[in-house]
Amino acid sequence: MTVACNHVWYALALSALLTVSPACAQKAYGPGASDTEIKLGQSTPLSGPASAFGAGAGRAVVGYFEMLNEQGGINGRKISFTQLDNAYSAPKAVEQSRKLVDDVGILAEVGTIGTVPNVAIQKYLNSKQVPQLFITAGGRRFNDPKTFPWTVPLYPDFETEGRVVAKYILKTKPDAKIGVLYQNDDYGKDYLKGLRAGLGEKASLIVAEASYELADPTIDSQIVQLKTAGIDTLIEQSSSKAAAQSIRKVHELNWNPLHIIGGSTASVETILKPAGLDASKGLVTTQFLKQPGDPAWVDDEEVKAYKEFLKKYAPSANPDDYSVLVAYMNVHAVTLALRKCGDQLTRDNLIHQATSLHGERLPMMLPGISISTKPDDYTPFKALRIATFNGTSWTLTGDPLSAE
Repeated sequence: MTVACNHVWYALALSALLTVSPACAQKAYGPGASDTEIKLGQSTPLSGPASAFGAGAGRAVVGYFEMLNEQGGINGRKISFTQLDNAYSAPKAVEQSRKLVDDVGILAEVGTIGTVPNVAIQKYLNSKQVPQLFITAGGRRFNDPKTFPWTVPLYPDFETEGRVVAKYILKTKPDAKIGVLYQNDDYGKDYLKGLRAGLGEKASLIVAEASYELADPTIDSQIVQLKTAGIDTLIEQSSSKAAAQSIRKVHELNWNPLHIIGGSTASVETILKPAGLDASKGLVTTQFLKQPGDPAWVDDEEVKAYKEFLKKYAPSANPDDYSVLVAYMNVHAVTLALRKCGDQLTRDNLIHQATSLHGERLPMMLPGISISTKPDDYTPFKALRIATFNGTSWTLTGDPLSAE
């Protein structure tokens, strides 16, 4: 009896050893990772035409990893973070990515801002099998697991946003006469593509379109053109300056269409106040993050934590700068994926974890919003919220709307 029990005990112990110890004992490291350190890199526009976006967001990212290291790092490993200036130039972005990969030896490049730099470095990083992780660019082209498996976006792509707006129109104003103002690049065209796809057989509701170039000094003539077309619903995907101009011009014309603006231009502090709060009343937009400058969130604990973080670790960054807010979300996502890697800190596993997320909610996300990714579909956001501006703050309308 004793012998039998010993045999049973031995068998159980051996089984436990074989099933548990490899996962516990074995560690795997790729370039840029060790028992004590994780090397990450980023190129961002600290100078050049997009420096207004890159500088503030860049300071927030540096500050976040500084805070994280003070708290003990990720799974006991400190983050060694290298940030280089790409001046929002395609050739410069490639040059800086090469430095990060070849000279610094990073595990991944994270949170690179903007379509131009990300398009430029996409082929290079994928050829080197280096994660281009959680980039801040909304082009649909960045969700292409078959061609570019190492590029993972973390931003609602503009096509998804257009689809959500289409669903809102079909639900609330199915007989709309739509006019579209869009920036004449992927930023605007992807949105328009999603809007048309979302409207489906009702795409004929779009009766007028007007585009503008990023370098155009004003879009006043396009607004007049759309008003003359007799539309009652103005949908625009504009950058910040053009959005503020259009809001102001619509008001000056005493025109009162249903006016829907892109989520990236919905900041109360940086867009609506310069355009005029009275002029902005009644605007509709899509949202996925809480707006720090919106009075609706003044007592929210996550908003307070966000502002306190910036005050201590990136005091020169404007908490109401949308790019800073998105960067804050981004670094939380990077941290989440790295934590999920545990001791298997390889580039392969990092991509696996980043593309196997299920309903994850990050700080500052609106109620009902989360991110999910799959190996064959990297699109993180499947739904967005609709909000209406009441002259003081944004008010969420209805439940999250799915783009699917």
